[in-house]
Amino acid sequence: MNNPSYPVIIIGCGPAAAGASMFLSKAGVRHLILEKDSFPRDKICGDGCSGKTALVLRKANPAYLDEIFADGERFLPSFGVVFAAPNGKAIDIPFGTDKIVEGRPPGFTVKREIFDHFLFSKLQGPHTTIIQRATVTGIDTSSGGYTVTYKDNSSPDGALQSVQCSLLIGADGDKGISRKKLLQQDVLSKSSFVGLRAYYDGVTGMHPQNFIELHFLKDALPGYFWIFPLPNGQANIGIGMDSELVRKKKINLRELMLKAISENPNIRHRFTHARITDKIYGWGLPMGVEKTRVSGDHFLMTGDAASLIDPFTGEGIGNALYSGMLAAEAAAKALEHNRFDAAFLQEHYGDVLFRRIGDELKLSYTMQRLVRYPWLFDFVVNKAHKSPALQQTISSMFADLDMRALLRKPSFYWKILTNQ
Repeated sequence: MNNPSYPVIIIGCGPAAAGASMFLSKAGVRHLILEKDSFPRDKICGDGCSGKTALVLRKANPAYLDEIFADGERFLPSFGVVFAAPNGKAIDIPFGTDKIVEGRPPGFTVKREIFDHFLFSKLQGPHTTIIQRATVTGIDTSSGGYTVTYKDNSSPDGALQSVQCSLLIGADGDKGISRKKLLQQDVLSKSSFVGLRAYYDGVTGMHPQNFIELHFLKDALPGYFWIFPLPNGQANIGIGMDSELVRKKKINLRELMLKAISENPNIRHRFTHARITDKIYGWGLPMGVEKTRVSGDHFLMTGDAASLIDPFTGEGIGNALYSGMLAAEAAAKALEHNRFDAAFLQEHYGDVLFRRIGDELKLSYTMQRLVRYPWLFDFVVNKAHKSPALQQTISSMFADLDMRALLRKPSFYWKILTNQ
């Protein structure tokens, strides 16, 4: 008896999978999603959504953003980011005005349990089949693509099932079976960060326009401590660091985070009446610090499975959704031309993906390396405090890659030094 067959199978159902599914449906491509958990389910995250998230949702269906920004109980509009240097001085960087469309905020914060469920609710339709509580146990090559075996945990006997596809989209994270099987555990050692997250009530001193905050503490460089405001007076509090550095220096990241909350002179007063509302959770962050393989014969990798987290801000939701959208476009072309070979998929997905976001990731990695030198970060922020023109230049760097490339040039720092 033949196994059921789909043109496309997606493993995972986070933002990358949601982006792929939305645009596969728009193209009329029938597809299957296999998700190991059941919704709603939590995902440890910083809970910040950039302008790229809004871009993909707008392209998928403008009504999605209408729904998000009308729901103030669950989604909080955000208009920028605060960067606090190791010396405690901070500068406000508004998100670029070019990111504001139809008067809407350029970004927002939302708990991942809520946002992922929101995305999940938009995936139902005639072209989409979703199987929850499906643990994928095998990915094997077949004559026309892949045979995927999964354990159906929703059935009483947990029976093993098999399905076939012409194209497989891996969207199950950096430690998922897709990466292990399709890229032979091709993990980039220096791309790994580790993060901790907790939810708090009663944190004070938030920016009036709900800017997200990145505090580059000397003990955490090249990582940072963050404060992300959420609806109803809540906040996502966390810290992220290079995992190799954590191991090498035997750093207790939980203790470092709690020490910042209780002792840092620029932070502690904001937690005087705050209380933690759940546990402190940890997770890995596969940073996009190197161009990596994201496709091959009959498969595409997206989101964390493709190591696409921004190396400087740590934001991964926008790139996950964006990579899912591009994967769907490549899948539609592959099905149209009946081409699933590595060269075709590299041309229509891998090359396109890194042409669109590759320079952004490279420059963010440059910025991450820059903050390894606290004296230099302090110097730039001190100068920015005294120079509105420099503040505008730094703000422009987050919207204009040519401006951000200035960070690589010694002449940029010489001009700051000489007040030019």
